[in-house]
Amino acid sequence: MALKIGSLEIRWYGVLMAISVLIGTYLALKEAKRKNIHEDHIYNLVLLGAPIGWIGARIWYVLWNWDYYSKYPAEIPAIWHGGLAFHGGILAAILVGIVYARMKKQSFWQLADLFAPSIILGQAIGRWGNYFNQEAYGYPTDLPWAMYIDGAWRHPTFLYESLWDLGVFVYLWQTRKKQRYSGEIFLKYLLWYSVGRFIVEGFRVDSFWVGPFRLEQLLSVGLIVFSLIMMRVLGRNEGEN
Repeated sequence: MALKIGSLEIRWYGVLMAISVLIGTYLALKEAKRKNIHEDHIYNLVLLGAPIGWIGARIWYVLWNWDYYSKYPAEIPAIWHGGLAFHGGILAAILVGIVYARMKKQSFWQLADLFAPSIILGQAIGRWGNYFNQEAYGYPTDLPWAMYIDGAWRHPTFLYESLWDLGVFVYLWQTRKKQRYSGEIFLKYLLWYSVGRFIVEGFRVDSFWVGPFRLEQLLSVGLIVFSLIMMRVLGRNEGEN
């Protein structure tokens, strides 16, 4: 808990989410100004995409932990206890972006490029919510950077992913002005986030499994393949224009 005022409890998860949204919105507004895109699109997408993305992330997590939540349905909305799955969140946010872009006659890929650096930086910040909730950690290890979590010294996988995400953010932010076609920044985000997630997921003890495979690693491979294909398609289309 970050702060308690009377009966009001402010959780670190909520604080980090708020910080992520504020910083992400600021960066997206800077990009919108640079690309001459009206700032109303940024505010609208934040107000729609952030809550729907969180709902999607929660639904995904609950579905894959249904054995528990079917017995304790009152815990389903308790996101302050942790339990947000990235792939459910990004899928929901993408759907919001596609619908919004069509309604407003905007380019989905252009809007996605605006938000890509903000999203990955928000993930880097938000991962520390896992630390405060003592979740999303790895196997026991005696490495010097191990953290004491849940009764053992473990791989701090939330730290690994946070640092990776921060590195991806720096890369995207430094290269965004050199993009060759709409969608390139967003697809690079999906690609490099997924590479890091695939690696980090191998250290975690709380993965969802599909037979002998970790679900998040399968999804990461799928996003890597999707990103590479779309980068080739969009890049080729740009070259033909």
